[in-house]
Amino acid sequence: MNWTLDFTPFLSWQITSALAVPLGLLALLFLFHRPRGWGLRLSALLCAYLALLNPGLIEEEREPLSSVTAIIVDRSSSQKLASREDETSTALQEIKRHLAEIPNMETRIIETNGHNIAGEGTALFHDLKRNLSNIPPDRIAGAILLSDGQVHDIPETIEDLGFNAPIHALITGKENEYDQRIVLTQAPRFGIVGEEKEIKFKVETTDSQSQKTAEIIIALNGEELITQTVPVGENITLSIGIDRGGKNILEIRVKEKKGELTNLNNVAVQTIEGIRENLRVLLVSGEPHPGERTWRNLLKSDASVDLVHFTILRPPEKQDGTPINQLSLIAFPTRELFSVKINEFDLIIFDRYQQRGVLPILYFDNIARYVEDGGAVLIAAGPDYAAPISLYQTPLASVLPGIPTGEVIEKPFHAEITEEGARHPVTRDLKGADATPPNWSRWFRLVDVAHTEGNVIMSGADKKPLLVLNREKEGRVALMLSDHAWLWARGFEGGGPHVQLLRRLSHWLMKEPDLEEEALHGFSKNDTLIIQRQTMQDVFKEGKKPEVEITHPSGEQKNIILQNKTTGLYEGRITSPEAGLYKITHDTLKTLVHVGPANPKEFQDVVSTPQKLEKITNKTKGSVKRLSKGIPNFIPLKNNPRSFSGRNWLGLKKTEASLLKGINRFSLLSGFLGLGILLGLLSLMWYREGR
Repeated sequence: MNWTLDFTPFLSWQITSALAVPLGLLALLFLFHRPRGWGLRLSALLCAYLALLNPGLIEEEREPLSSVTAIIVDRSSSQKLASREDETSTALQEIKRHLAEIPNMETRIIETNGHNIAGEGTALFHDLKRNLSNIPPDRIAGAILLSDGQVHDIPETIEDLGFNAPIHALITGKENEYDQRIVLTQAPRFGIVGEEKEIKFKVETTDSQSQKTAEIIIALNGEELITQTVPVGENITLSIGIDRGGKNILEIRVKEKKGELTNLNNVAVQTIEGIRENLRVLLVSGEPHPGERTWRNLLKSDASVDLVHFTILRPPEKQDGTPINQLSLIAFPTRELFSVKINEFDLIIFDRYQQRGVLPILYFDNIARYVEDGGAVLIAAGPDYAAPISLYQTPLASVLPGIPTGEVIEKPFHAEITEEGARHPVTRDLKGADATPPNWSRWFRLVDVAHTEGNVIMSGADKKPLLVLNREKEGRVALMLSDHAWLWARGFEGGGPHVQLLRRLSHWLMKEPDLEEEALHGFSKNDTLIIQRQTMQDVFKEGKKPEVEITHPSGEQKNIILQNKTTGLYEGRITSPEAGLYKITHDTLKTLVHVGPANPKEFQDVVSTPQKLEKITNKTKGSVKRLSKGIPNFIPLKNNPRSFSGRNWLGLKKTEASLLKGINRFSLLSGFLGLGILLGLLSLMWYREGR
C-alpha cells in the first residue's frame, strides 16, 4: 500500500497560479517590514491558498507483478554436433528447477532453430526480442542463453536489446575443439561455356600450428576434376573449365581428419551459371516464298543468336545460261562455310532449299559428318523436298529422318500434337493445343514421307507426319514437312504459337538442357525442394511412376515416388529441406541441387566459443560460462548492483513492477477540518491584534 500527496485545485491551475503572485508579494512585504502579528496574518493567507489547492493523500492498492526470465534454447544445426544437444537438454531441465524455487519468478522458454535471418547464420536475439515484445521492459529479470556461442545477430547496444537486464550465456561444447573448413574467397557466379574461370579458396583449421597441409578434391557437376595437397591458411588459385550451359555446381572438399568436430563445413559449394556465347546459326533460304522471312525474323529477335543468312533468289525455271558465279552481288563463300568453318555453327537451317549446283555434293557429305559429330540441321521443307532435286537426293540423306514419296498434299488441315508430341518438351503444353481442333489457324500444304525415324511430335493432313525430330549419333536433325508456318506468324485465322514452337525447336536442336526428352531436374523454391523427371519412356505410360533416390547433405539416403504432373512430366517435393547439397539419381540420370545459401554462416565456424557473446553480456553486467564447469545457482537481486554474476552464481534483476488495483483519496483542508484551521488562525490573529 503506497501513500502520495496530491493537489486538486478548485479553480483552474492558471487562476490558482495567478493568485500566487500577489500572495508572494504580500509575503515579501511582511518579511521586510515585519508589522505586528505578521506571522499569523501570513499563516492565515497561506492556509486559505492551500484550501484552494485542495491537498489530499492518495492511497494506492497495488499487487506486485512477477519477474520474467527468458531461457533461449539454441537448436540450430551446429548445436547438433558432438554431445551439444544432450548438454543443452540436461542444462535446460536443471535451470528450470532452479528458477522455479525463486518466489514470484516467471520463466519463459524460447526454443529456436535460429534461422530467422535467411543465410545470415544463427539469429537468437531476433527470437528473444520477438517473444518478449508483449512484456513491459521493467518486468524482465534477464535472459539465459543455452548455445555454442556461434550467434550472428548480437546487438551492438543495450537499446538494440530492448530491455535493461542481465544477459547470461551458458556455452555447450568443449574447449580446444578441432575442426577444419573450406573458405571460398573468390568464385564466379557466371562463366562462358568452353572457357575457364578462376576460383580462389583456402583451408582453415583450429590446429594450424601442427597441421600444415590438407588434401582437397574439386568436382564440377558431381565429377571429380582435381585432387591435390595444398598448404593450410594460404589462398589457392585454380582454373576451372565450364563445360555446359545452365547451372554448374562447383564443389571444393577437404578430406576429413580424425577427431574433427564435423565434416559438414569441409565442402564449399558455388553455383556457376554457364552462359553459351552467342549461338551461331547458318540459314540458307531457297527460292523466294511468302514465309521466307519467318525464320530470319525469329532468329534475329533472339539476342543470344548470331545469324548468317543467305537467300538464293533465282528460281530454277529461269534457265538463261548465266554462270552461277555471276548471279550474286556477293560471292557465296561455300568453301569457308561448309568446309573450313562448318563446325563453328550450332545449327544449319535449309528453308525450302533444292540441290541446284550452288553447293557441290561434297559439302553435303561434310554436313552429314557435322551432324554425326554433334551438329544440328533443320529442314524447313516445301514442295522442294518432294522434287527430284530434293536434299534427300544428296549425301545428307544418311541423317534425314524421312523419305519423301514425291507427293505433296494440298488441302486444309490443323497441325495437331501427337501422342509423342504431348510428352516431348518441344510441343508439350503449346498454347491452344488443348482444344479440339487446336485453337490455331489451318495450314494448306504437307509433304508426304514414306518412312520416319525418331519422334513424330506433330501430324498434319490425314494424320501424316508434320514435324519429326531425330538424334543421329552425337547430333540432331529436325524435319518440318510444311512451309506454311508463316500463316501463324501473319495472324491468318487468328494465327498460332509460331514463336513458342519454332524457338523451342531451334533450342532443342542446339541442345538446350531444359528441352531434353530424358532429363532429371531439381531446384529449390522458397522452402521446398522440387524434383522433376521428364521422360518419353513407354513404361511410365502404363501407370508406373518413377522412383528417385535422394542423398541428403547429411549423407542420409531416401527414395521418393514422383507423381504425374502432366503428360511426360513427373514431380516430387520435399518441404522444409535442410540446407546443403542434394544428389538425385534415377536410372542413369543424376543431378545436383543446392538448397539454401552456398556457404551458410551456420557452418563457417562451428567451434564453440564464449568470446562472441561477451560484448553483450558485459554491457548488461551478465557473464559467459561453460556448461562443462557446472550449472551455477541463480539469485534474484534488487536495485542495480555492479555485477549480476559471481564465481558460481548468476544474478537476475528483481522487478519492482506492480499492478494498480484501487485508489482512495483523503482531502486535508476540506470540510470542517479546513474551516476549523482557518477560523483558529483568524481568532489568534484577532486576539493578537486586540492586545
